Amino acid sequence: MTQTARPATTPEKEDPRGLAARVNLGRIFRPVSSEFLLIASTALLLTVFGLVMVLSATSATAVDKGEGPYDIVLKQGLFALVGVPLMFLLSRLPVAFWKKVAWPALIITTGMQLLVFTPLGVENDGNQNWILIGGQNVQPSEFLKLTLALWCGYVLYRKRTLLTRWQHVFIPLVPVAALVIGTVMGGHDLGTAMILFLVLLGTLFFSGVRLRIFILPLVLSLAAVAVFALTSDRRMSQIASLFNTDNLDCYYAAGGCWQQLHAIWGMASGGVFGLGLGNSREKYGWLPAASNDYIFAIVGEELGLIGCGLVLALFALFAVGVFHVIRKTDDPFVRIVSGGIVVWVIGQALINIGVVLRIFPVLGVPLPFMSQGGTSLVSVLLACGVLLSFARTIPAGPVAVPAPSVLASAGAGRDRGRGTGTRGRVSR
Repeated sequence: MTQTARPATTPEKEDPRGLAARVNLGRIFRPVSSEFLLIASTALLLTVFGLVMVLSATSATAVDKGEGPYDIVLKQGLFALVGVPLMFLLSRLPVAFWKKVAWPALIITTGMQLLVFTPLGVENDGNQNWILIGGQNVQPSEFLKLTLALWCGYVLYRKRTLLTRWQHVFIPLVPVAALVIGTVMGGHDLGTAMILFLVLLGTLFFSGVRLRIFILPLVLSLAAVAVFALTSDRRMSQIASLFNTDNLDCYYAAGGCWQQLHAIWGMASGGVFGLGLGNSREKYGWLPAASNDYIFAIVGEELGLIGCGLVLALFALFAVGVFHVIRKTDDPFVRIVSGGIVVWVIGQALINIGVVLRIFPVLGVPLPFMSQGGTSLVSVLLACGVLLSFARTIPAGPVAVPAPSVLASAGAGRDRGRGTGTRGRVSR
């Protein structure tokens, strides 16, 4: 009785989709760099800190107006709940994506900015820089800050070998940037226009252009700011208020140096340890913009010098994380865009704090992450998402360098191999 030989079983082929799934999961859960953790943690801490201070600055006055004590902070919290997941979602996108969307993003946000000159536009304190969408005021110029940084980074990256010639630096960079900033100045928003100037100058600086080429845009920016300031009676009165030493006149005037003086008084009354969270006195009508432009004054009054120092330390750590990305990256695009974003965020924070301390005139720029304003919060969180995307390109740990003995033995092995090969060829 013969037995039929059973056919040998062939090994099953592995499904390539399963392998791809395992590879993707490995990429998701791989360790991130310390720069990623530093930027993400400081952004989250500043956002939470801002929500607490917005609640403290608005709860009592909201009740006085017949509103709920948590209405304003809940609205701000909704924007945070949108912005934070978007930040981490954008951090998954590759650098090549940001290079592709630089032009379309700038065109779309510039088109949104032009809507302020339509019936959708809303004017506030002489500035027409908002649009009304679904009962909510949206400030398109906040998104222009990010898209301008991306676009400038892409243009300077493409021309990186030609940046020694001023013609290639200026065209199309300066005309397009002037057009974008002009749409903001058309709404008389000098503060936002100054931040956009800083973004442009920051990208030029980190692109490595020659100093003599960099100085000319700097001079043109300062001249433009001076012209816009001198041609406006309102801005000139704000500048003149810096030199008004008559505190009694400021105290009884509802404009001019009213808010600056009360911001200084509030911070002075806070001392080192502050009056305690929620115990501000200036927020009861003395400081009308307590929850947005002057939120830092409430921090100083309630949490004192310690609270102000904590805010400054968080911004400093944020800057350190971004500068580490700039130092470690090999991609000029990453370096230029990161430089423009960090100049925007840190420069805007310093300008806002300078206004509170009565060093600068009132410019109407919010404190990033902390001031009340949904568009401002979402835009800066989106910018952090771009930075986190760049930080993912930085190695998670130091590259292992072989010991000298290992290098020597490897070199000897190669020498022996070459020698053997030579002897073999000679013997043949």
